[in-house]
Amino acid sequence: MVCKNCSTSLKTNQNFCFECGAKVIRNWLTFKNICSEINTYFFNLDNKLLKTLITLFKAPEKVIVSYINGTRKKYVDVIQYFAISLTLVGIQVFLMNTFFKEALELDNFYGDTFKNMGNQEDNPFSPEHMDYSFVNNYQSLIYVLSVPISAFSTWVAYYIVGDRRYNFTEHIVINLYYSAQIIIISSVLSILFLVCGGDYLTVSLFVSVLTFIYLLFVLHRVF
Repeated sequence: MVCKNCSTSLKTNQNFCFECGAKVIRNWLTFKNICSEINTYFFNLDNKLLKTLITLFKAPEKVIVSYINGTRKKYVDVIQYFAISLTLVGIQVFLMNTFFKEALELDNFYGDTFKNMGNQEDNPFSPEHMDYSFVNNYQSLIYVLSVPISAFSTWVAYYIVGDRRYNFTEHIVINLYYSAQIIIISSVLSILFLVCGGDYLTVSLFVSVLTFIYLLFVLHRVF
């Protein structure tokens, strides 16, 4: 018997590959097996996803620093966690573009403020000139591009103050976990508020403040 993932020779009584750590699957793939995998990974109270989500709130340094130091199995991998967050963003964008298009209309947020200020043809910030739907449609790309920028910012900032324990790549890990966490929470909150009839832009502003506070918390705990 060989491992289906890395082709390493295995004994017939082995349940895991000693080379890559993959679980040995002996059963046929069925719908029941798929549902069991989904339940184990997403809904089980002991699963890594929920554990990672909660720990990043309570003690983010346990997830981030342990990953940097070599722990890979205890929590969800940083790339995988970021990919999950982008999936939620995709769901959010789909729902907004399909069922909640009016949530992106700036008139709902500004009301008659600009209309009562006279001619706004040359004002780039008036609702007529701002297309929030463009930003919404490319949220995933914006999040991906923002990670190296924020990582460079934190790396330079701590380099200047003399704290150089982490290199640039490790700062990318820090910012990936942070970004994934705020993306997951903001996406879930946005979807809930949209379904409940809340004001999307107001919620976005509120979440933006919380994400900044959370960033300070993460940096304080990690450093």
